[in-house]
Amino acid sequence: MLPDSLFWERVDVSGAEQALVDTRAGLYARGTAVAVDPVAYTCRYELRTDPGWVTAHLDVTAEGAGWRRSIRLELAAGRWRATTAEQGNLDAALAAAGHARAGLPGIEEPDLLYGAFDVDLGGSPLTNTLPIRRLELLKAEAGVSHRLNVAWVLLPSLEVVQADQIYTPLGDHRVRYASETFSADLTVDDEGFVTDYPGLARAVR
Repeated sequence: MLPDSLFWERVDVSGAEQALVDTRAGLYARGTAVAVDPVAYTCRYELRTDPGWVTAHLDVTAEGAGWRRSIRLELAAGRWRATTAEQGNLDAALAAAGHARAGLPGIEEPDLLYGAFDVDLGGSPLTNTLPIRRLELLKAEAGVSHRLNVAWVLLPSLEVVQADQIYTPLGDHRVRYASETFSADLTVDDEGFVTDYPGLARAVR
């Protein structure tokens, strides 16, 4: 049994996420997320970091009507390895909903992820905590930006792509998250877990 529970409701689409977490030696988390966009899906994941909050492995399964995908990501000696499985036809479900085809699950260009220490699970506020805790941003100097190379896991396809992200502590339990096309000022609690992610999700206590 895990000692703590976190729950978020999505504000961009109909959906929610619950994560059971243990932070006594880094982070161990098991979570479930549901959302209706781009197709209705359920995502289940298991995430573990080392004591310094560097990601060690992430297991994700995404499932919807007529399809199921899974991926296991492992980080060792700075390099990521992915093991994937696929059943059914996600592309058919996406086409029926008027969306483009999905990418294949896994990492197409693993060399681009060399030196990435964090994963970002699409739509999940939980994984924003990884760099916040790893870099101790709640104690860091406000206004100083940290540019990161991140393994971004897209949902529901489970395609893994390289992403450049910037985290900037703002003080007062706020951290600015920015990518090439997006920026949001996150509010976090004393443990670095997101309580408000404008445009994506907010915590429910």
